[in-house]
Amino acid sequence: MFAVHDFLKSAQRGAVAVAAALLLVTSAKAQSDPLPSWNDTAPKAAIVAFVEKVTTENSPDFVPEPERIAVFDNDGTLWVEHPMYTQLAFALDRVKAEAAAHPEWKDKQPFKAVLEGDMKALAAAGEKGLVELIMETHADMTHDEFQKVVSEWIATARDPKFNKPYTELVYQPMLELLAYLRANGFKTFIVSGGGIEFVRPWAEQVYGVPPEQVVGSSIKTQFEMRDGLPTLFRLPQVNFIDDKAGKPVGINAHIGRRPIAAFGNSDGDLEMLQWTTMTGGSVRFGMIIHHTDADREYAYDRKSEFGRLDKALDAAAINNWTVVDMKADWKEIFLEK
Repeated sequence: MFAVHDFLKSAQRGAVAVAAALLLVTSAKAQSDPLPSWNDTAPKAAIVAFVEKVTTENSPDFVPEPERIAVFDNDGTLWVEHPMYTQLAFALDRVKAEAAAHPEWKDKQPFKAVLEGDMKALAAAGEKGLVELIMETHADMTHDEFQKVVSEWIATARDPKFNKPYTELVYQPMLELLAYLRANGFKTFIVSGGGIEFVRPWAEQVYGVPPEQVVGSSIKTQFEMRDGLPTLFRLPQVNFIDDKAGKPVGINAHIGRRPIAAFGNSDGDLEMLQWTTMTGGSVRFGMIIHHTDADREYAYDRKSEFGRLDKALDAAAINNWTVVDMKADWKEIFLEK
């Protein structure tokens, strides 16, 4: 009787010890998981497998740290791009803020459309009209003045759907991915179709990406002495469009190395993904973020006006790029604050 009792007590203590050990292992695993906002699905496994391949010394896929370059699109890849690109929202606000100084805008498209809230007319202005808006609202000021305007706007502007600052609408899984790559010797770059000087003022605070690791579209800037002080003055002329075929050109000009990993979400990123992955040499990685979650964010792809994903989605299957289904593969989208 006592032997049985002692056995049962011993077994109970053993079970408690095993349970405690399992709890510790589970807790340690959770703490050591570098991508906790990712579900344990194929994309997460592909990321980890790629990183382990290129960072394992004496393996055939090992890549030295200086060559571990990863490039990320911004709009729709790192933060929201609907109902419109954030920089477009900035430009529209700039038109309204500067309207009093430009009475001619009341009768001139696309400014008239902005002031009247006529989004149909604004859309009809097309890319030419949008470029004109940006030229008028982003130029004829010094570099420092523009940086101040952007910083003030990004600190106060709020997204119309979520009623939060745009800098709180960054994707938590992608923040974890940026940190994971950097912890494994990668240098992470933003390669945006948006303006380089629009992204630089806040990219380091939000993404941990310093200004010198931001590549983007730009307008012409010239050096001038003003009141005895050296300044850079922004001109209303396009210098470079860092989108589509421009992205590999921008990467080559700014970075000087071909990336081994590229992350995008739209046809504007197709050439960047091709440039990164369709080459010989070391193992390469391409990933597309597919917006499939209408409840937590948005669902769009082939017919979207912003962030259209059509050709690049077809190319993903051909080139073995990893496609992230936001609804299925991400536990959470935004970090709750």
